[in-house]
Amino acid sequence: MPAVGGQSVWGAGKDRVRTLPNRRFRWTVALILLAGAGAVCAMPSTLAAARAAKSPKVAKAEPPPAPAAPAPTVDSEQFEDGVAAVVNDQIVSEYDLRQRLALVISTSGRPSDAETIKRLKPQVLEQLKTEKLELEEAQRKNITVSPPEVDKEIEGILKDNNLTMDQLKSVLAHADVAMETLRSQIAVQLAWQKAIEDEYGDRINITEEDVNEEYARIMETKDKAHYEVAEIFLAVESPDQDQKVHDRANDLIKQMQSGSPFPQIARDFSQSPTAATGGDLGWVADGQLPAELNDAIRKLSIGGVSEPIRSAGGYYILALRDLAEPANAVLPQPKKADPGKPGYLPLVRLLLPLPPKPSQEYVQKVVSLAAEIRSHVTSCPQMQKIVAQIKGAVFMNLGEMKLADLSPQIQSELAKTQSGEVTNPFTSSAGVELIARCDERAAPEPHKWNVPTRDQVERQLFQQQISMLARRYIRDLRREANVETR
Repeated sequence: MPAVGGQSVWGAGKDRVRTLPNRRFRWTVALILLAGAGAVCAMPSTLAAARAAKSPKVAKAEPPPAPAAPAPTVDSEQFEDGVAAVVNDQIVSEYDLRQRLALVISTSGRPSDAETIKRLKPQVLEQLKTEKLELEEAQRKNITVSPPEVDKEIEGILKDNNLTMDQLKSVLAHADVAMETLRSQIAVQLAWQKAIEDEYGDRINITEEDVNEEYARIMETKDKAHYEVAEIFLAVESPDQDQKVHDRANDLIKQMQSGSPFPQIARDFSQSPTAATGGDLGWVADGQLPAELNDAIRKLSIGGVSEPIRSAGGYYILALRDLAEPANAVLPQPKKADPGKPGYLPLVRLLLPLPPKPSQEYVQKVVSLAAEIRSHVTSCPQMQKIVAQIKGAVFMNLGEMKLADLSPQIQSELAKTQSGEVTNPFTSSAGVELIARCDERAAPEPHKWNVPTRDQVERQLFQQQISMLARRYIRDLRREANVETR
């Protein structure tokens, strides 16, 4: 029976509360590691000159690389065996802390060095202490989370990241993270969502008049730009915490600049209920957010992340996921990418050689590494830079290739791609391969904002109110708690 900190959050009976709007965790898992095949962004090594190749034939495999350094893990010797903190009568053990640190590092692409662990340790410990309060409150309310509910969230993680369960298990195993650590974290967040709604759901009364007023306000904004926004919120509960929280926000930004995905950082550290969905705040009209937040969003390009913004209650970090033009905008004709020479494509190739007669486990490790590389590649030059950090990998600039001259296997894989994309990893006689298309991606087409339905407006009003109440909820629990950090 899965548990968090030794306390079960599962229940066989029917849940007695309805859940918040059914939105799957958008948890971007960055696969790091893989022993025997090197690691992205971990202990880079210089390749022995990868020669460019024009031939469409599969190149002869290079000799298998020397065994790479083991995947970085959180060293258990850096921790005492014992208690890290006590929250009321619940214990956060050093094992809990070590496991969560390893989970955060292994699923977000952060290096597992002493500096990273020192920086993350207090943040992760604070999150674990908060989760103990959330779990205690959920248990007080007899709220349960069933294993199938957690299974559903994990299925969403796998789907969103194009992973198999075996690949996810392999990444966790090589970081010495128990699958139960991941399942327990998801279970606590689900339980906390239920606790929030149980506490406030019946107190929030969204009337027909409320919906009418909000809908009228929305119609007034239909001729304004709209932004799809994600948030990370860090509460400042007393003035003397301000600088500490600001520094913490800056540290999270540095982690994202080093490659950690925004949704993962939001899920690990944001103190807003939107953490469960990777910080997803949805669509907001220009001028709808408080002035300081709105000004920050206006300055961002799609995919951009703001600096820490001081607003009511604490600091925000905002990300702009998409931009919709006003409903009355006249959109320019989208630019079409240059189709290039008919029947030809500019390609680059990545080969991760395999030794003779490799075990299935070894092959799976290399395939997982290739999948991790693919998830980070946004251009052909970037692929070359990434490959330069992986011992034994071979990069080849194939140039303009006639598709008819390629092997049926490569043609089949390329047929599944669009301009600028990378094939899924596939195994050839030489090893595990990725083929990247270097033809220009089509520019994102500008689009207009679509007016939401009345049902969507009602759900948005509910989410806004319950988010505000949830912040007050956890703040009050912290103030009343007896917390001791060892």
